[in-house]
Amino acid sequence: MSKLPSSNYGKIGLTGEDLVTKWLKSKGWQILHSRFSCRWGEVDIIAQYDNKTLVPTSVNCKTPLLAFVEVKTRSAGNWDAGGKDSVTTNKQRKILIAAEMFLAKHPDKADYSCRFDVASVFYKKSIPKKQVIQPKALASLSTQEYEFILWDYIESAFDISARLSSI
Repeated sequence: MSKLPSSNYGKIGLTGEDLVTKWLKSKGWQILHSRFSCRWGEVDIIAQYDNKTLVPTSVNCKTPLLAFVEVKTRSAGNWDAGGKDSVTTNKQRKILIAAEMFLAKHPDKADYSCRFDVASVFYKKSIPKKQVIQPKALASLSTQEYEFILWDYIESAFDISARLSSI
């Protein structure tokens, strides 16, 4: 794939986040915030699952659950395993601090269970009149220029207990 103008990267990343947001909503999650940022970090999506509704098999908790989701949107053949390798210890620390800032602003959610998820979205140039959805895809979205595929969603992608002592 030819290199895109840098002005397209932001739009592509936002579209990847929008795809994950739609997918989470379809699974019963409520989106509390998109692109939450503070001085020390940011979180792409903050979602809440309230166990008053039908609980998905992967969510087994008695209190509402908050997911702080990092979305990585990459083209095929990227160097960092679909963005997963770019969620370094430093990036995890920034996400954790942003999550703590969110919880400080929303003390009513302080007792909720929390987890940190990573979503991998791939994009490629759209092929006119030919829409091929990969069988493994969790969700997809097409624009005039690109096709976006939610390829992987990793629940509890990193453990925060090890990070707390280093902050």
